[in-house]
Amino acid sequence: MSSRDVDTLPAEEKLDFSEMVDSAGPTPATSHNLFVVGFSEFHRPLLEAVTEAQGCTFHPLLEEEELLNPRHVPVRELLDQGHRQLDAFDGSVDGICTYWDFPSSCIAPILAADRGLPHVPLDAILRCEHKYWSRLEQQKIVPEQVPGFNAVNPFDESPGEQINFDYPFWLKPVKSFNAYLGFYIGGPEDLEHAIGRIRAGIHHLANAFNDVLERVEMPPEMEGIDGWHCIAEEIIPGGRQCTVEGYGHEGDIYVYGIVDSRKYPGKHAFSHYEYPSMLPERVQERITETTAKVMGHIGYYGGAFNIEFFWDEKTDRLWLLEINTRVSQSHSELFASVDGQANHAVTVGLALGKKPRFESRQGKFPCAAKFFLRAFSDGVVEHVADPERIEQIPLEVPGTRVELQVKPGDRLSEMPHQESYSYELAWIYAAGESESEILEKIDAVVDRLDIRIDEGVTQ
Repeated sequence: MSSRDVDTLPAEEKLDFSEMVDSAGPTPATSHNLFVVGFSEFHRPLLEAVTEAQGCTFHPLLEEEELLNPRHVPVRELLDQGHRQLDAFDGSVDGICTYWDFPSSCIAPILAADRGLPHVPLDAILRCEHKYWSRLEQQKIVPEQVPGFNAVNPFDESPGEQINFDYPFWLKPVKSFNAYLGFYIGGPEDLEHAIGRIRAGIHHLANAFNDVLERVEMPPEMEGIDGWHCIAEEIIPGGRQCTVEGYGHEGDIYVYGIVDSRKYPGKHAFSHYEYPSMLPERVQERITETTAKVMGHIGYYGGAFNIEFFWDEKTDRLWLLEINTRVSQSHSELFASVDGQANHAVTVGLALGKKPRFESRQGKFPCAAKFFLRAFSDGVVEHVADPERIEQIPLEVPGTRVELQVKPGDRLSEMPHQESYSYELAWIYAAGESESEILEKIDAVVDRLDIRIDEGVTQ
């Protein structure tokens, strides 16, 4: 933690986390070439607006589409291609960063390390990204916040015999993202179905993840548990879910915001993220303390991260869900609306080897949300509002922004990056004076998108 511990602060300071960041003023204008692995034009205005970006020129590094395709992840080829692109650049390479999950989250620090640029140690990243390894590390420092878990070889003749707790439980690959190949296992039939799906699809990431794991020395307790394995976890009782965003820098762990995560009623899928958190102040303090303990233990310095937690209101117990080795781009617009700049400020500052400047509550709105418009059954997209109509939506519903995920003719089950139980149709960002106002804006946007799905079309 920082030298000023959150528990020593007066109540009015504790919720905005402003003591955790440097607010020394604007960054002097200098010339820096910052390469972004998987650069997206959607995020350009958020990147260029942050304080740390003054004097920076952003350069795309590797193709976003190739990096985000879970069915083809040639890590070694991507690293070679990245080096060639950097070598061919006529100028200084001053930093390399990303805001995407694997493989970008590992490619960026590898490339940065090879060029002597600021980065998080690769072994620290993998102690977070390998779900089983991460649970082992968490168990060492906050065992009371970790559910029961087992490593599972899905290709074993009797995978269920490797699990030493009862149904129900979660089963997922040790390397996944966006709940890809993650399954709720309620009984033997669910397990049989999930194992079949995992055996058919785990190779999309397993080989690539193993290419990265080969670059670090694994501890004895991790022997043989590679990217072809899964993790089974006991079901966390539930409660209010949130994500803490923070970073490590020069031996200290900092937290700069907590975002609430809401789910569709009766579903496992998220409906929206909302910032700032409405959790009690004392709970936010405990989450901050846990974050500092865990990430300090892992040695996660030089990069951004986010950690998902549950708070069980009935028992007042915290549960740690998982650690992600990047800022959450899903939260970027929320921070921009409420704090005045996106969390990309943290990514940019750290990539340049500096402690980020991130002042809270300097934005135009008191609260903001990202809503996931989803379908829960397969079908073909029949109709979507045309681009000209979508461009009018922010003018008609101020404080909103839309990023469509579908187009007419798309079959939902064939889209990449989808979780096991739903399909994303659109992302809707909304900011306002209150939660009720935000939800009204989201409803207004959904009506204007006019997305229609034909569930009767067969393949």
